[in-house]
Formats: sequence, C-alpha cells, structure tokens
Amino acid sequence: MKWPGLSDPAKRKNTLRYLIITAAVGISVGVASIFIQQWANSDNPLRVCINGVETDYKITATLDLYVDNQKIIIPADVGNNEKCRHSLYTLTNDGTIHAEWKNKYPFELGHFLWTWTTYHDKGFPMRDMDEKKSKIFVDEKESPNYIREPLVDGAHYRAVFFTKGYDSGKDQDFSPPK
Repeated sequence: MKWPGLSDPAKRKNTLRYLIITAAVGISVGVASIFIQQWANSDNPLRVCINGVETDYKITATLDLYVDNQKIIIPADVGNNEKCRHSLYTLTNDGTIHAEWKNKYPFELGHFLWTWTTYHDKGFPMRDMDEKKSKIFVDEKESPNYIREPLVDGAHYRAVFFTKGYDSGKDQDFSPPK
C-alpha cells in the first residue's frame, strides 16, 4: 500500500519532516500545559496536598447524605490517604467534614462533593443527580444556595439528592387501608 505523500522521495522527506515537527510541537505544548497548570494551582486549596503546610484556618461540619431517600454513608478516607491530605477530608464515616487551609477560605459543600468525586475511588456521582428535585438543608433550614452553600464551623448539613431517573411514585403506597 502506498501512503499519500510517501511515494516520491522528495515528498516523503518533506512529509516525514512535517510529521516530526508536528509531533514535537504537540508534545511540547502538552508538557508546557502540565507545568503551567501545576504552577497556576500551586496555591489552590482544592488542588494541593496540605501535608506539611501550616494550616491556621480549620473548620468542622457534619453532613447527612440521602440519595433517592436512602441514607448514604460517607467514607472515612475522602480527600485523605497516606500520601496526600487535601484541604477537605474525612477521617471517620460518621459524616464529619474537616476543612483546613493557610488562611480563611470560602469552602462550599460542593467543594467537598467535588473532592470526594475527584480524589476517591468511589466518588459521589453528582452528575447523575437531578438539581431541580435535590435540596440542601443547613441546620434544618433549606438553603437557597444548593451545593454552593458555604461550610460553616459547627453547622449540620443534610443533603437530599434524587437521581435523574428516580421515580417518586414508588415511594407512595396506593394500597387500600387495612
């Protein structure tokens, strides 16, 4: 089989040179992009490990999580393993969320869910949730901010999510009274 541009020796040389230059440029851009992103996120509390970082801002909150009216246990190792502890993490599976950073930072409940999804092997499937039906409660009052609700030290959050394919009709009992 003859490949286009490779039958004539002069064209072959130019085609191969073009492919090599294109590959070199592509690889250079990819490597440069990685380094630029690491540099840009070096002080982003949602991206970096806080191991060895002096953290003066520390808050703790609790979260009860329900998906399709079923209580979900939040794992004990969200954002925390032997190599890296992120600024939002859990130590136990009782729903206690810890947040730490160098100085005051506006952590949100959605940041914790993102950390869970990004840095845990069994993350929270936020994309499967129906935002119109789901609600967030802070100290038993419904939040107008949904997952953008700020984390406040000592607050209790209750997140009630419904998946996009959830049928609420099966929750109702239509059988006649006994």
